[in-house]
Amino acid sequence: MKSKTFIGIDISKKVIDLCLLDSEENTFIHCKNEIKAITKNLKQLFKKKSLNMEEVVICAEYTGMYIYPLIKVCQSLGVNLWLESGATIKWSSGLQRGKNDKVDSERIAVYASRFIDKATFYTYHDEQLDELAYLNSERELLKGDRAKYKSQIKDQKGYMPSSVYKSKKARLSSQVRHLSKSIDEIEAKMSELIKENEQLQGQYEIITSIGGIGRQIAMQTIIATRGFTKFTDARKFCCHVGVAPFAYTSGSSQTSRWKVSQRANKKLKSLFHLAAISTIRMNGEFTQYYERKVGEGKNKMSVINAMRSKLIHRIFALVRDGRMYEEKYLNSLV
Repeated sequence: MKSKTFIGIDISKKVIDLCLLDSEENTFIHCKNEIKAITKNLKQLFKKKSLNMEEVVICAEYTGMYIYPLIKVCQSLGVNLWLESGATIKWSSGLQRGKNDKVDSERIAVYASRFIDKATFYTYHDEQLDELAYLNSERELLKGDRAKYKSQIKDQKGYMPSSVYKSKKARLSSQVRHLSKSIDEIEAKMSELIKENEQLQGQYEIITSIGGIGRQIAMQTIIATRGFTKFTDARKFCCHVGVAPFAYTSGSSQTSRWKVSQRANKKLKSLFHLAAISTIRMNGEFTQYYERKVGEGKNKMSVINAMRSKLIHRIFALVRDGRMYEEKYLNSLV
């Protein structure tokens, strides 16, 4: 593999800090988090250091919407962009003392140089997935507000003068209707984006063909896996969702039952929990599995967790094979 030049970038809302690793002396740049400013500084840096853009790797901590200007700049310049989880960078950097943006940019660059074999570069044809993620974030925000207003309407009845409650209910009900309309519009736009992409539409149809799994799980799974490119292994996605159990032991003094980690996508975990409960009520294979395991003395929540894992493995297997779910599927290779 050709030698690479590594640039680490620490991103905040208004500014970015850049560090170019150099065998002699690292180069640091501080500029605004704007497309023009980033483009200008990167071009000057490439020219000054005589860098080949194809051999440059820019690594940045994923910071949600604040990463957008850097994505557009790297897209226009044709530079490899590696977006990594902040937690992954932190726990891979060893013991740390002190913290500031300049130091963080250097640590990100060092991380990239050490773990380049694990790099997953951003693909710029995934703009529909980015838009889906933005819409989904807005949808969750509006759903939270709607739930808050609904709770106010329900909980405060009978605990204030009826005339005050009546006028308050009218105002909050109006807000609920407005939020519901906005949520419906967002969901319609998300469905439209899925239909415009043949690959995503195929994945969506495959996922929803599985009993107990609806449109929300399908949509959230596609977003979380970035169209099954970020996660290609079911076990890793189980870890992400928080349904993969791990052992917690040390020598002979510390033993514990296998437990799931709290580092998880709680939204997806709750959705897969509801899907597992739904499959139990469908009187199918999962119902039989649940009753058999509980009859053997297994903890009910452990059995439900195993069912959540089974659903995830089924999704990944079907998407990998590109086929719809069949209840009595026979493998042609057997």
